Amino acid sequence: MREPFLIHHYLDRAARERPDAIAVVDGERSITYRELHRQAGIVAAHLKDAGVEVGDRVGLLFAKSLEAVVSIYGVLTAGAAYVPMDAGAPASRLGYMAQNCGMRVVLSSERKQSAWEGIADSAGGVVEHVLSFGAPSVSGAGEASVVAMGDLSDARLESYAARVIQDDLAYILYTSGSTGEPKGVMLTHENCRSFVQWAMEEFGVTAEDRLSSHAPLHFDLSTFDLFAAAAAGATVVLVPPKVSVFPVEVARFIEANRISVWYSVPSILTMLTERGGLEPGALPGLRTILFAGEVFPTKYLSRLMRLLPHVRFANLYGPTETNVCTWFEVSVAPEESDPPISIGRAISNVETFVVGADGREVQPGATGELYVRGPTVTKGYWGEPERTGERLVPSPLQRHRGDLVYATGDLVEEMLDGSYRFLGRRDNQIKSRGYRIELGDIESAISGHSSIVECAVVAVPDEMITNRIECFVAGDDGLSPDDLTRFCAGLLPKYMVPETFRVLSELPKTSTGKLDRQALLRLVGV
Repeated sequence: MREPFLIHHYLDRAARERPDAIAVVDGERSITYRELHRQAGIVAAHLKDAGVEVGDRVGLLFAKSLEAVVSIYGVLTAGAAYVPMDAGAPASRLGYMAQNCGMRVVLSSERKQSAWEGIADSAGGVVEHVLSFGAPSVSGAGEASVVAMGDLSDARLESYAARVIQDDLAYILYTSGSTGEPKGVMLTHENCRSFVQWAMEEFGVTAEDRLSSHAPLHFDLSTFDLFAAAAAGATVVLVPPKVSVFPVEVARFIEANRISVWYSVPSILTMLTERGGLEPGALPGLRTILFAGEVFPTKYLSRLMRLLPHVRFANLYGPTETNVCTWFEVSVAPEESDPPISIGRAISNVETFVVGADGREVQPGATGELYVRGPTVTKGYWGEPERTGERLVPSPLQRHRGDLVYATGDLVEEMLDGSYRFLGRRDNQIKSRGYRIELGDIESAISGHSSIVECAVVAVPDEMITNRIECFVAGDDGLSPDDLTRFCAGLLPKYMVPETFRVLSELPKTSTGKLDRQALLRLVGV
């Protein structure tokens, strides 16, 4: 039997070899690989009936659930690309995503009815069909027809895999953009499969494992959980969002669900360390902790490693555009006063290198921008050739003969042993709670308020969540922080809404008349 070359082939194989094994656990519900495969095929048939063809983009608007996982595999089986959408984001933002990628069909559920109605209304007629799990209580959403899929029992099963190749699009993940609109990162089957296959083998994921699925589906961390589990015939356990609110509940969830491999942003692990009530040697069934998305404060990493000496720890690094491209195994607990740990070296079949300001590869010990080359690298941004050309560039190294490589915008120091130390960003991009955020995206949204004359957003270092977002505004009398919070909540995802608004008579300027961001940081004690 040939090796899988499309990511839903992992499900095909697991359904053949482990049909009765539990594939996904969602609270009190679960589904076997046989049933997951069957339902995915039925969703694919519904999509074909709705006119979905190979290469089309299908929106997914769900809370993380069995239905969401079924839908992901159904879209892939149909030869289309799935586009996960944050149901908590404003309808205008989701409508932009639908328009941007030409999303004719949305898969959702009755519980998200108000959200998909808002998308259909704000997407300018692009969305033609909403396929809903459960019976909708309305006949339509805007101009879109609404089809209740019910138990999916009457649809026919078909195979579409032969019409898709590994270079075809598998999914689009929208991330924050500096222009004020999100940008759609295009990832192919090969982009995802190359990472998943490496991760499954490197971390020894087997059919006996139970993997957590903590990240939301629109966050790139989610691809490891879902597809590495299927690749190994293991079980993936969906983590309810409410669990993360209370660190003690995270510890209880890991123990009660017999989680053996945990993957999340460090901020969750920081809270688990400080407030999770862990005793040395706790969680004996947990064997591997993987973390990514932001810097793990060394003192909390050190404490967690000492609490869980039996667990293997690894730092995975990579922007959405490259999946994971480097990694570092933390074999010994660092001292609490040590600098942040390395982001390591390139994963197998990926090349990374550092380029200085002069456009030449730097020598070990020097600083520059990290570039990535290999099969995990994105094809670019949907519908944005100029932005794609800014990041996907001909390699500056002669040995690559002009191959396209991804310029990450991340500044690193190449160490003498070939590993990298992350230093920061070249631009105005930050990380908060694991999310990649363009501060300009937030400023663009807030500046649309009719009473605001000036606006500036700053990132305040916070060891629990990496960065806290604070906003300074100047404008008409009567500006209220509460009003500004509500205004932003109508335009931005929750994780991008500033924690604090400060209203000033005017924003500080440098001697050249430019906004003085350092003065703003001093106002917040940085």
